[in-house]
Amino acid sequence: MQLTLDGSDARPLYVQIMDEIRRALVRGALGPEDPLPSVRELSAELRVNPRTVSQAYLELEREGVVYVRRGQGTFVAAGVKPDERERPMLAREVAKRAQADAWRSGLSVTELIDALRDLERDDVDDLKEAGGA
Repeated sequence: MQLTLDGSDARPLYVQIMDEIRRALVRGALGPEDPLPSVRELSAELRVNPRTVSQAYLELEREGVVYVRRGQGTFVAAGVKPDERERPMLAREVAKRAQADAWRSGLSVTELIDALRDLERDDVDDLKEAGGA
């Protein structure tokens, strides 16, 4: 599981960690009963204070997304399933980041959308070529 934090994001780091874990669930990178990295491991990987990771894990535990097995670690709760209702939220968050990156690069939203459509067309063309070969 690869988590990334954005220093330019106005959300607190622990919220970004929570959102990244939820995103991994939606993508299928995490599933029920999968272990999460230890607080120490994740804080070292993300270069954040361990309290930040602890806070994220605690909030996710309160929401029922994860649970703690004393002495063994933190795990995704068994009843947690990717919620299709979260996909629009995920798409909106991705779009916000893309829009911010485009703005920093001097691009308009229209140029960004055109580039995304071009990429999609290229991917469809690549699939057609691979299937026809």
